[in-house]
Amino acid sequence: MSGRWNDTDSKLTAEALIEQLLTRNWIENYQQETGKKPVVIVGLITNKCSEHIDSDTYIKDIEKAILNDGRVRLVQAGAKREALREERADQQDFASKASIKKWGQELGADFILQGDISSIIDSYKKEKVRYYQLNLELTNLETSELVWMGDKKIKKYVNK
Repeated sequence: MSGRWNDTDSKLTAEALIEQLLTRNWIENYQQETGKKPVVIVGLITNKCSEHIDSDTYIKDIEKAILNDGRVRLVQAGAKREALREERADQQDFASKASIKKWGQELGADFILQGDISSIIDSYKKEKVRYYQLNLELTNLETSELVWMGDKKIKKYVNK
C-alpha cells in the first residue's frame, strides 16, 4: 500500500533466500565431509535503509524457513541464547539434581548466516520506485570460508 517494506516482503524474501541457500551444494559437501547435518546460527542482518525495518522480524522469518525445511540444524543466537544460559545457571542452584541441564552441552554452529537490507529510492514527477535488496552470506565458522551468497531484489512502484 505505502510502497514501504512490510510483513509480506519479509516473509517472501526470507523464503526466496532460504530456497536459494538450501538448494546449493554446500549442504551436500558438508555432509560428505562430516556425515552430519550442518548447524547454522543466524547472525546480524543489518538494516542499511533510510526507513526503519525491524530486522528481528526478518530474522524470525529466516529461522522459521530453515526449521521448516529440515535439511539444516539451527541454534539460538543473541539474546535468546543468553537467556538460555541464564536459565541453565539458575538450574544449578534451584533445580533437582536429576533435572539439572549440564554446562558445556550446547550444539556449536558450523556456519553463520549474516546479511544486510538496503534500498534505493528513485522518483520522477508523480512516480516513485523503491528498490530493496537483501543480501545473505553463509560463512564456515571454523575456516572463515564463504560457502554461499544470495540476494533477493524487490521493486515497488508508488504513486504520489
